[in-house]
Amino acid sequence: MTTVEGRQPTAADAVVDGRDVEDMRSLFGQSTAVFAALAGPSHIVESANQAFFAAVGEDRARTGVPLAELMPELADQGFIALLDQVHRTGEPYTGRDVRVMLGIGTHAREAFFDFTYEPRRDAAGEVVGIRVIGLETTQVKHAQRLMAEHRALLEQIARQAPLAEVLDGMARCIEQLAPEEVLVSVLLADPDGRHLRHGAAPSLPDFYNQAIDGIATGEGVGSCGTAAHRREPVVVTDIATDPFWADFRDLAGRAGLGACWSTPILGRDGVLLGTFAMYHRSPRAPQETDVALARIFTDTAALAIERHHVELAKAAVDTEVRAARDELAKVVRAERELRAEAEQRAATAAEITARVRAAAAAQATRPRPERCQLGGADGCEAAAEIKLADSWGDSAWGCPLHVEEAIINVRSVFIANEELGGLAAYLNR
Repeated sequence: MTTVEGRQPTAADAVVDGRDVEDMRSLFGQSTAVFAALAGPSHIVESANQAFFAAVGEDRARTGVPLAELMPELADQGFIALLDQVHRTGEPYTGRDVRVMLGIGTHAREAFFDFTYEPRRDAAGEVVGIRVIGLETTQVKHAQRLMAEHRALLEQIARQAPLAEVLDGMARCIEQLAPEEVLVSVLLADPDGRHLRHGAAPSLPDFYNQAIDGIATGEGVGSCGTAAHRREPVVVTDIATDPFWADFRDLAGRAGLGACWSTPILGRDGVLLGTFAMYHRSPRAPQETDVALARIFTDTAALAIERHHVELAKAAVDTEVRAARDELAKVVRAERELRAEAEQRAATAAEITARVRAAAAAQATRPRPERCQLGGADGCEAAAEIKLADSWGDSAWGCPLHVEEAIINVRSVFIANEELGGLAAYLNR
């Protein structure tokens, strides 16, 4: 299924290309007209066309028997009663898109018909039988279902529904649309294309899904591993005898699987995205309708998976952008804090330098003060123990606490009183 680059897919994107048209024809073909002539109140089948017998089942293709005997399932569905009504009243009956179950038990199938029951009359105008004229609309009904389900899947993809939800819905849709029982599985390829992971398989047993989750891609690794390796469909009609299933035969037997047809899911650039598999309970070869159904939904799966990959990539980029923004904010905060600290240290250094100069001026009359000269405006009552000098020749006496503060904040000051051991003695105190 092709999409327009750079925008969300919509229902309009479901417009089919040439190959899709052929697939639709393979799936739904042309509607078939059926005809039968019934005689008498017991509705004996006098004649019928081939389409009628094909619809009811070739094994029941005979005339000269009542319709209720030929097709006993019709009685419980009300169709024999309708024939009785038309024969009794002489009034025709028309049904539109009527559902009917044909066959009994495991061989029963759902069908839909537009039909008319017309009374047959003799020369005197008496009703002597009924003509059944119908058009089987089963294929049209299935086509409507398919298009509705397909459109719903595309809309799910467009609104960015979770991939697991889309794939699970797709699998269930195919299982409902297929004319015979089928179990669908979608496996997703790892980024390196070497392993396949569980994507969706709503009708397969959990133990089976868990066992094949992570299988390698390679020649002879079941249907799916081989299809992924070859990048082409692989049809295994009988799991019990096919060499591709040697390592999985017991597993398939426990799951009740007899056949598996797998198609690789490829991106627009040819990269492996996963596999789409249709399992059957008994050995079976695919019909043209099966192949068409697989192609249609494999393309849909590819669209969903590619969209998922795009969303993952966008999420990863968004995460990286947020992380970069957070890191930049940290750097800016740290730079501001460092700048504020530097400004504070500069202010402290200037204040201490001013104290030293003031103390130097005071020492002109009193060389050795008794109290610390570095206490600032509040002063300091501690004894003046250490002489501090700067590179301009100014000096001051201070207590150990304020001398240490000066040394930390003013680069140009040093311990000057050698009689106390100088700077070395101060550091090793």
